[in-house]
Amino acid sequence: MSSFEDFGLKKQLNYAIDDLGFASPTPIQAAAFSVVMSGKDIVGIAQTGTGKTMAYMLPILQELAFSKQIHPRILVLVPTRELVLQVVENIESFAKYINVRVLGVYGGTNINAQKQLCAQGTDILVATPGRLYDLALSKAVKLKEIKKLVIDEVDVMLDLGFRFQLTNIFDLLPTRRQNIMFSATMTSDVDALIDDFFIAPEKVSIAVSGTPLENISQVCYAVPNFYTKINLLIRLLKDKDTYKKVLVFVANKRSADTVFEEMEVAFGNESCVIHSNKTQNYRIRSIRQFDEGKNRILVTTDVMARGLDLDKITHVINFDTPNYPENYMHRIGRTGRAEQQGNAILFYTEKEAPYKEAIEALMKIEIPLLAIPDKVEISEELTAEERPRIIEADNPDQTTLESQGSFHEKKEKNKKTNQGGSYKRIIAKKYKKPKTRGDKNYNKRNKK
Repeated sequence: MSSFEDFGLKKQLNYAIDDLGFASPTPIQAAAFSVVMSGKDIVGIAQTGTGKTMAYMLPILQELAFSKQIHPRILVLVPTRELVLQVVENIESFAKYINVRVLGVYGGTNINAQKQLCAQGTDILVATPGRLYDLALSKAVKLKEIKKLVIDEVDVMLDLGFRFQLTNIFDLLPTRRQNIMFSATMTSDVDALIDDFFIAPEKVSIAVSGTPLENISQVCYAVPNFYTKINLLIRLLKDKDTYKKVLVFVANKRSADTVFEEMEVAFGNESCVIHSNKTQNYRIRSIRQFDEGKNRILVTTDVMARGLDLDKITHVINFDTPNYPENYMHRIGRTGRAEQQGNAILFYTEKEAPYKEAIEALMKIEIPLLAIPDKVEISEELTAEERPRIIEADNPDQTTLESQGSFHEKKEKNKKTNQGGSYKRIIAKKYKKPKTRGDKNYNKRNKK
């Protein structure tokens, strides 16, 4: 289909699409529309940034009739709180001229306030699995009216360990419903979920996950260690004219905090950070400030940034090479969106080289290797994970970290050894006689 007019949408939806400035549907939107409209179960596979939210929401809004009922008819499950806010915002923009009630619920905030909002009634409920299950158990939300279930970013949801909650939620849903699932990758866990709960779903696959987006330039640097990566990152980001809006991906929360602290020292308030240990308000504020351009650098883990629709990111820097090559595709999909030119940079150590090779095998291309600039200092400082481990001769299963000069001689007060109880060591020395009448042999023992 070449335009949205081919969908036969009601005029209110066309008005909203015009306001958003979309000229024609993306491939996943064109392929999914008729399947969702048919009422059949559907599994959509498409890369991040291809318009999946609109792909399932346009046909849903097209046939969603006005109703005053309290309990939701459409349920959209997403893995993170940030995605709840984003999807709600997207749905409200699509339904700008339609009388549709949309509500988002997620953990990390007052559940009683959300119960009150649910009691006011909604047509479309967007939720994280954990909070939805809590609301359903407390009878604040009844799911028996659900006609369509949408599970977005299902692979991330399963990676986060939500299968148990999903299974419990399925038990609360009516048997007769349409299942709509979207994912960036097909994994064995996703396949198992489909086999267990979907009825003969139709698969719609656009742009296999190993296909790099054509408008993203990719390069890589072979870097010896973590702190040299820090030095290289700072050197690159000093070019503010080139690196205007940069997303920096790291492996875990601890690394995210360390990298952010180094960016703060180098660039002050130009940087921000998000990961799952940060409070909800902190995360929302960081994302908003980065999206609005108040912060130039956003440091994040995979889980937090997955699926977020952040505009005009000039560079994605993979500070750590992801263990799974599909995650690299999700990361670089944050740049080069809406047909703009994007840039992806990968840092990898010798230990991470196999992960880089797996990424190249998936994409069927070799990422061009650049030399580290001369002015970048090669650090000799190693993290705890990078230090060599010494195998103890008497206990080959036990290893210890090799000292890097961080251990020092004990202070004098800490060299004292345990010499027994206070009776022999202090009292006996002081009195030179039996402490009690019962200790008749005291002097005999001490004369020997």
